Amino acid sequence: MPAQPVRVDVVSDVVCPWCFIGKRRLEKALALKPDIPVEVHWRPYFLNDWIPREGISREEYLTTKFGSPERYKGIAQRVSAAATAEGLTYAIDKISRQPNTIDAHRLIRWAGAHGKAAEMKQRLMDLYFTEGADLTDRAVLAKAAGDVGLDAKEIGEWLASDKDRAEVENEALAAKEAGIEGVPMFIFGGKFAVSGAQSPEYLADAIERLATQDAAAE
Repeated sequence: MPAQPVRVDVVSDVVCPWCFIGKRRLEKALALKPDIPVEVHWRPYFLNDWIPREGISREEYLTTKFGSPERYKGIAQRVSAAATAEGLTYAIDKISRQPNTIDAHRLIRWAGAHGKAAEMKQRLMDLYFTEGADLTDRAVLAKAAGDVGLDAKEIGEWLASDKDRAEVENEALAAKEAGIEGVPMFIFGGKFAVSGAQSPEYLADAIERLATQDAAAE
């Protein structure tokens, strides 16, 4: 095995249901390869970059994107079933607001400086998909930061500023300019990428393949 951890970059958005599922499947993949050290980096992506900063109603969003809320129901039920199979809860009827996710990604960036990016991302996804919280509400975001051990007051002050906004926007734009049109996207060591919420076994095999390549190169 390589001396350095295998690097996995995950490009995703906190309001993408398959990213919610994909994160859990990646965690299961890591558990399948406990002897391979892996370093995961969470990268921002705006699934709906047209949504204004203050967000819009869920009904308006579903009408704009799918034609009507009713037309989304069949898709939602399939995704919800996939989430349930992974031990997650996609409470479709609880979601009333569709947020712009710039502030959520800023929060993940700040949490990453404390080694808590994965925890922060999970908390935000749980708030959105399971609890139906509004991720444009900065009080909700500051409390979420506190939930994972960050300073909620400090985070609240940062959210009220433009701190790291340009950096997050540029990183998300770079992903789209690189040709990423669907998320989650798992990038292994900058060498190859896997698109979609693939099975834990598939992701585990990709991790092992990269680890083998890295070991051979040393």
